Amino acid sequence: MADHGRRPLPLPVLLVTGALGAGKTCLINAMLRADHGRALAVIVNDFGAINIDAALLSGTSQPVYGLKNGCICCSLQGDLLRTLGTILSLGGRLDAIVIEASGVSDPRGIIEALFDPVLHAAVRLDAVVTVVDAQDHDSADPLWRAQVRAADFIVLAKTAQADPDRLAALRATLGTMSKAMVFGADEPGGLPLDMLLAQGTDREARTAAQPGDASPVLHDTRFVRLDWSSPLPVPLARFQSVIAQLTPQLARAKGFVSFRERPGERCVFQLVGRRASLMPAPTPGIGTELVFIGRTGLFDTERAKSALHALQSS
Repeated sequence: MADHGRRPLPLPVLLVTGALGAGKTCLINAMLRADHGRALAVIVNDFGAINIDAALLSGTSQPVYGLKNGCICCSLQGDLLRTLGTILSLGGRLDAIVIEASGVSDPRGIIEALFDPVLHAAVRLDAVVTVVDAQDHDSADPLWRAQVRAADFIVLAKTAQADPDRLAALRATLGTMSKAMVFGADEPGGLPLDMLLAQGTDREARTAAQPGDASPVLHDTRFVRLDWSSPLPVPLARFQSVIAQLTPQLARAKGFVSFRERPGERCVFQLVGRRASLMPAPTPGIGTELVFIGRTGLFDTERAKSALHALQSS
């Protein structure tokens, strides 16, 4: 039977930022060529009239769209909105949109635009990834610091060529900026694409929103996962308090949650880095089913489980 009350969830957007020459295009190429099973569309933005990055990415099987009017933050109401509209109108399977920001742009402009009411129902910002050249960077530059501050995840490029002392100093600087999710592109294990890309169940959640869809497959031993469920609604204020306690340990969290204060409603919960959101679920339901993913050695799953269980008795 058709569910006429079902509302599609917004399409996740991954924003890739970083200084000129840091390695953003290489990172996106790796995403497009990896065997992750996701259907991606890419929007690239060179600073200037010749869109080099679009040409570099166009050899992949995924669709690539180029913005040709200079810095993306200066054309948010023009090319970006039109391009997003074009992508969303094409139909067919699409799991996420990747936006590559210009190396000379502050990502805050793009982030603000993605929360515009015109776009908010159709797309949502899933994560911000900042690529940092491990050798050639200026940590005192205000733009560099703005790009790093915006990041949910940091990808260090060219670590194999970097001076060890300079690399150690960079990691220390990122630590002082509260950046715990830092990954070296050249290091063992490679890039954790399941962390950088929207979890693979987003498409199923948008079309079906079955409780089981909240659980992504996790094969990377650098991360640990906790699945937690409750058949009953949980108190909103206590839930927010527990999430605030867990957030510093987490890379991602997602799932479905219902609150005592909102009978009959169910929400989709998303957390990436330190940014959390709640939105109405496509279909109604009762109870809570959540997945939490954090770094091995950082995320204490047993303590997290105890804090979550306490929600049922509060």
